[in-house]
Amino acid sequence: MDIAAISIKNKTVTLVLTLVMLVGGYLAYDKMSRLEDPEFTIKEALVITPYPGASAEEVEEEVTDVIEINIQQMGQLLQVRSESKRGLSIITVEIKEQYDKTTLPQVWDELRRKVNDAAGELPPGTSPSVVIDDYGDVYGVFMVITGDGYSYAELKDYVDYLRRELLLVEDVGKISTFGEREEAIYVEFSRDRLSQLGISPELIVNELNQKNLVVDAGRVRMGDEYLSLAPTGAYDSVREIEALMIRGQGNQQFFLRDIAQVRRAYLEPQETLIRHKGMPGIGLGISTVSGGNVVTMGEALDNKIRQLNQDRPIGIELGIVSMQPEAVTTAIDSFIISLIEAVAIVVAVLFFFMGLRSAMIIGFVLLLTISGSFIFLDPMGVALERISLGALIIALGMLVDNAIVVVDGMLVRMQKGQSAESSASDVVKQSMWPLFGATLIAILAFAAIGTSDDSTGEFCRSLFQVVMVSLLLSWVTAITVTPLLGVMFLQGKDTNENADGEIRDPYAGAFFQHYRAFLDKCLQHRSASILTVLLIFAASLWGFSKVDQSFFPSSTRPQFMVDLWLPQGTHIEQTEKKIMEVEQLIAKQAGVTQMTSVVGEGALRFLLTYTPENPNTGYAQILVDVASSDILDSVVAEVDQQLLEHFPTLEVSTYKFEVGPGGKGKVEAKFSGPDPLQLRRLAEQAMAIMHEDHDAKAIRTNWRHRVKTIRPVIADEQANLNGISRSMIAQTIRQGFQGQEVGVYREGDLLLPILVRAELQEQSDVASLENLQIWSPVANKMIPLRQVVSRFDMVFEDEIIQRQDRKRSISIYADPINGYATELLARLRPQIEAMPLPPGYNLEWGGEYEDTAKAQGGLITSIPLFVGIMVLITITLFNSLRIPLMIWLCVPMAVIGVAFGLLLSNQAFGFMSLLGFLSLMGMLIKNEIVLIEEINLQLAGGKKLIPAILDSGTSRLRPVSMAALTTALGMIPLVFDAFFASMAITIIGGLIFATILTMIVVPVLYAIFFSAELQAS
Repeated sequence: MDIAAISIKNKTVTLVLTLVMLVGGYLAYDKMSRLEDPEFTIKEALVITPYPGASAEEVEEEVTDVIEINIQQMGQLLQVRSESKRGLSIITVEIKEQYDKTTLPQVWDELRRKVNDAAGELPPGTSPSVVIDDYGDVYGVFMVITGDGYSYAELKDYVDYLRRELLLVEDVGKISTFGEREEAIYVEFSRDRLSQLGISPELIVNELNQKNLVVDAGRVRMGDEYLSLAPTGAYDSVREIEALMIRGQGNQQFFLRDIAQVRRAYLEPQETLIRHKGMPGIGLGISTVSGGNVVTMGEALDNKIRQLNQDRPIGIELGIVSMQPEAVTTAIDSFIISLIEAVAIVVAVLFFFMGLRSAMIIGFVLLLTISGSFIFLDPMGVALERISLGALIIALGMLVDNAIVVVDGMLVRMQKGQSAESSASDVVKQSMWPLFGATLIAILAFAAIGTSDDSTGEFCRSLFQVVMVSLLLSWVTAITVTPLLGVMFLQGKDTNENADGEIRDPYAGAFFQHYRAFLDKCLQHRSASILTVLLIFAASLWGFSKVDQSFFPSSTRPQFMVDLWLPQGTHIEQTEKKIMEVEQLIAKQAGVTQMTSVVGEGALRFLLTYTPENPNTGYAQILVDVASSDILDSVVAEVDQQLLEHFPTLEVSTYKFEVGPGGKGKVEAKFSGPDPLQLRRLAEQAMAIMHEDHDAKAIRTNWRHRVKTIRPVIADEQANLNGISRSMIAQTIRQGFQGQEVGVYREGDLLLPILVRAELQEQSDVASLENLQIWSPVANKMIPLRQVVSRFDMVFEDEIIQRQDRKRSISIYADPINGYATELLARLRPQIEAMPLPPGYNLEWGGEYEDTAKAQGGLITSIPLFVGIMVLITITLFNSLRIPLMIWLCVPMAVIGVAFGLLLSNQAFGFMSLLGFLSLMGMLIKNEIVLIEEINLQLAGGKKLIPAILDSGTSRLRPVSMAALTTALGMIPLVFDAFFASMAITIIGGLIFATILTMIVVPVLYAIFFSAELQAS
């Protein structure tokens, strides 16, 4: 089928469809979703089960293990990790990679069923398990509401009002708060007063517990009506609680206010805190509804907040921690500029080598292809984000390859006197299927990442989708629109006739002649040529071994994190005091604009790549904003150094945000085994090795420190004589210090707990523990606790026990101060692996090493399949085995340019570089196919082998060089992007040498494979 002739003959239809592609592409682009980074599904859920009063070991054995056994029956399970803490079990369930966001809800339903099945096996006193399957929700807008001089209650009222109003905004999905405090009713009694009056604390507890219960008195018939009975007696105010009647000895009655102070206050201690610009506040996170547009939501939120500002009390401020809509707009605008720059570079290169009209035709076809791609990408669910827009820039050079071949072929034929229509028809018929095969091969080079199921593959999937759609469309436009435009605008060009009317050789220029002469010498000295290339290749392999390795680069987001760990068990108020000192130090650093601190756990997930820390009163984090990303590295380094100098005894360290999957703790050694003490000994040995390394920081374990525990030793005989049980002793101690929840106070839709505890001055007096008064049912009076407790031992215990796949596992983390994690791991690994392990104990490596292995493993499993398909295509194209072998022998040689480029630019070879090498493989094979197809055509025309090779090389020099140059130079804008820099360098360096391989080595190999005789050209 003569597609070019059909397109030219039906000129009007072709042009109208071209216009439709342009307009439709713009409309599709305008309504596409916009993100800063691509989404990837966090395939994890949390199962949280409180077990009040239990030690970490009891939680592990009685709760965590039971639930884990049931969870492990799930066929979808990848691994299960758990953290057993005093009074709390936190199980992290990770699902296999093949499950995505469409299938995960069903998996979470099954997880709930398994957890519910385990409920009957849990010990008494265990609270119901909660499954949190929205753990990966991202709050694209994260702000903190503060108010200088305002009470917490006043702030809370405004936050509630703001939350209610913002939930109505377009595309807002969920709003969550952080650092919010819960109110409670405290009943604080004097131990001595109760003892004097002979009042049992249990009596007060029972009265409070029964007083405010919802009770059913039933109904009564009265004539024709059936009336409900509703007795009074529920509390309506704190004053009514104070008026509660308590009966003492001798039937004396007392008001509760006579023996205890009743007050309404906030729960103490506060579980989480948040501070912004040095002031306490309440965090507010806003997420986008599923399928919504974060930019649209951001604009709607901005308008709504401006409307609400007129009602905002003076002094209350809305501090922005993260505003993803603004970041998305800035990132997309930056990439669009890079895309325009890349298009301009490509057109400029084409203009320089092919002239104005050819450059304008190819440039227009390029824009048409990009525009038309959006029509197909939008229904596929591809958003405008870092990866998809970067993929367009990566594909730019390849998008013009097909059009260059067609335009160049038309120019050569027209210069020889052939008509434009005939030239277009001949070129398309001759090159259509070779170009299609080459295009498929270029697409298949990216297919491995497009079919990878892990989070890294999902993160980069739009790269494959964009390349696939745009390259296929570039082939369609090259054989339809390009010939038509060539006929319309290349008509009348100089046919290259000399004064005698003879057609001049279009390849008579010095550039072509020098190339032809050099190629001829290489053909005459084939062995020396191949040996030279092999020596260079061997040198490049040695050089490549010197290239640094990494996973994903750090983000250039003008914000970084400071993690602060105090000893395990530190009170949250002490942690807050310490973080205020750290804030003061950081505030003095030049370039720091604002800080937001969270205490007690990590912040809301305001970025997909941000993983919040689990609750821990000894943990705090500061999010530090800087004036510009240009000074980010210097500020981070300075703050890190200052913190090490001023807080040498604390675990304090700084981190930049990650662009892709991965995170802190880049070097992780995991020891597993049965005995916690042995695991801690192994961890201490590994930590000692890490501390000796000059480039290691943030060295810590996930078990943290052992904590002090006061253990009352019960005198069983005396306790039995007095009718006192272990639970009564525990209850008395809890009432004496932290407080015991004994009831609920209802106020509208609020349910406030009622807590009974000792007076404030008695709560912190741990020395008075033995003097606590406990009610003896036998003696019918209060007796000192020391009469039923023989002694109080101080012991150390593990407050956190970590497990992986039901085996106790302790992780030791470290991060590099400078350089890459691979360098640090390379130094630490031999030393730690040399540690003797007792029988039954194992060592595994996690962190970036594990993440990289997972990501590359996802590629490696699928690469053989797609390479096999690529080989089959090359065999099909040429109906030969020798030619595909020749083509694939040249592919590894691209390492020469890659190694040189990465070493020269000091870039690491990471996951993005690997993708760049895969794409480079496709580009190289595509150019080789174009050249070899021309050689075969020349041979089919009756030429001898050497002249055919020389003529083919000369005729394909311009299109192959143009394809390489446009691709390489089009990558320049990406060189300045931290995320794409290594990939761009890989492609640029590799492609430059790949062009030499194509134009020199391939002809030489062709001559060797087909035994060309030495002869002059």
